[in-house]
Amino acid sequence: MSSPSATPTNPQKARKGLSRVLHAAGYSLQGLAAGWQETAFRQEAMAAIVMIPLAFLIGQDWVEVTLLAGTVLLVLMVELLNTGIESCIDRIGPEWHDLSKRAKDMGSAAVLLSLLLCAGVWTAAVWTLLGN
Repeated sequence: MSSPSATPTNPQKARKGLSRVLHAAGYSLQGLAAGWQETAFRQEAMAAIVMIPLAFLIGQDWVEVTLLAGTVLLVLMVELLNTGIESCIDRIGPEWHDLSKRAKDMGSAAVLLSLLLCAGVWTAAVWTLLGN
């Protein structure tokens, strides 16, 4: 058992206050840069660049704007998590394994569900807008 004064294995854990926040922001930016290397994330990010400003034009109140923009951001978040899962599986090894396939398939399914949610919210908002 280690003593409380032992040096943590992760230097981020020892940081406090603004230093911790700034380092965490840097790691987040590195994560976004890593995500940008993935074709699916780039495609979804480019769609987000168009869709998020559109959310402010299409949304009739703050709730609709939040739902429209939020579902677009949700797709990006789930895509990053899926990429993280795939990266972990690929690090373990290139050989085929049932559990590796299952993890990758479930990550992919999560992306699909987030895309369906986004499409549903956007369809309902546009339908309502055109109906008025």
